[in-house]
Amino acid sequence: MKQDELLAQRSGNKCELCEATENLKVYEVPPATGNMDDAILICPKCTAQIEKKEELDATHWQCLTSSMWSEVPAVQVMTWRMLNRLRNESWAAENIDMLYLDDEKLTWAKASGDHENDASVDLHKDCFGAVLHSGDNVVLTKSLDVKGSTVNAKVGTVVRNIRLVSTNTEQIEGKIEGQTIVILTKYLRKQG
Repeated sequence: MKQDELLAQRSGNKCELCEATENLKVYEVPPATGNMDDAILICPKCTAQIEKKEELDATHWQCLTSSMWSEVPAVQVMTWRMLNRLRNESWAAENIDMLYLDDEKLTWAKASGDHENDASVDLHKDCFGAVLHSGDNVVLTKSLDVKGSTVNAKVGTVVRNIRLVSTNTEQIEGKIEGQTIVILTKYLRKQG
């Protein structure tokens, strides 16, 4: 039996954090060793917020009051991490106090350093604060000279099908006049 089938059987075909049933995927809780015990089955919403690709939705994460009682170590570790990211919420702080992890699981939970972060998420945002995603179309809000070329991108130029620069939330990649360039998000407005 494959890992995803075993996890689906273990979880009853539900997200092991919020109990959603759609589009479930295997998520290896870092630092993962490739062992099935390091993996959980979770939904896209949980994945996006765990990986900081979406703002934390405290209402969604109230599901942790149930998942914290799971007997699966990886679920306990992920629950502890998410509760710590939400520790400014009174319900989360209370649950952190109730959640017991033995020394081995606590060491695993702290290994990512995620518990030291707050709930803030660094997302690619345009000049008005709209969240940008790969594949979006954007409009330039300032004329830009493209370094190393004679191209001048004018205000109002539409850049289609952008790619996010994963290492810098203030930059995207896009094509202007057939040339792929890096553009600062503060000079962009999301189209549509």
